[in-house]
Amino acid sequence: MQAWQVHRNGEPSEVMELAEIERPVPGDGQVLLRVRAANINFPDALMCRGHYQVRPPMPFTPGVEICGETEDGRRVLANPALPHGGFAEYAVADEAALLPAPDSLDDAEAAALHIGYQTGWFGLHRRANLQAGETLLVHAAAGGVGSAAVQLGKAAGATVIGVVGGEEKTKVARDLGCDVVIDRRAQDVIAAVKESTGGRGADVIYDPVGGEAYTQSTKVVAFEGRIVVVGFASGTIPSPSLNHALVKNYAILGLHWGLYNTKDPKLVAHCHEQLTGLAARGAIKPLISERVPLGGASAAVQRVADGVTTGRVAVVPGHEGAGE
Repeated sequence: MQAWQVHRNGEPSEVMELAEIERPVPGDGQVLLRVRAANINFPDALMCRGHYQVRPPMPFTPGVEICGETEDGRRVLANPALPHGGFAEYAVADEAALLPAPDSLDDAEAAALHIGYQTGWFGLHRRANLQAGETLLVHAAAGGVGSAAVQLGKAAGATVIGVVGGEEKTKVARDLGCDVVIDRRAQDVIAAVKESTGGRGADVIYDPVGGEAYTQSTKVVAFEGRIVVVGFASGTIPSPSLNHALVKNYAILGLHWGLYNTKDPKLVAHCHEQLTGLAARGAIKPLISERVPLGGASAAVQRVADGVTTGRVAVVPGHEGAGE
């Protein structure tokens, strides 16, 4: 089969190599899956660089989120068991963690319903307890993680402020349903948030960026507000001033979705049921900005790493076109 492999750390476009290898052999409790679509996540780029907390043995195949097909024909969502990741024709995954792919979504959309939307659901509902009528601010609102949070926030009845970088992403955020869109490249984010909220600030702030975005969050969080720390796409991990959190009376909430798979897997299944229901009624629908063939995976992972994509980019083995 064909699979992308990483033999050394570096930029994805430089270290990902397409090779002909044997199909992976499932271990105890694992199943072999034919990859129908693999969604590109920022951690795929971090693993190529050697900067992710998970460091699979080399050579490894990136791709942590797929829609696959079991040998008995079931269409499922899975997180492949590394080093046999999803940017390949076949992958392996733990059978106990498989989730049924929603009938309302195609393969690429289904693959994208997993990590980003689970993270959003746990972050907004389990951690921050977002309520209808509250104001939600989402950093990187046009990206894969941010776009999921925007849709989930709207579905929960929140007023959503999206922060993006550039005109193209501004349009994407508006189309996603943001009530207010702030272009951080052209506007003062802090002033714009305060103006749009009448000086009150945002009740919940969803931050997959870190760095300057986190600093801005601390200046626009409302009384009894909650900042949900999801990741550090900026490359800068902030050092929060706890005296500031005390004086302004806000909460800083960490979210590591992967822990729920080991600590409370039943809650992951419950979340998937909620997401499947939302998708069935059209309240959420993953934004797939590109569908690329397997041969285009390396360049696509690099684009995600460079922050120039919107929504999700999916690798679809056998797909002839390079986008839509």
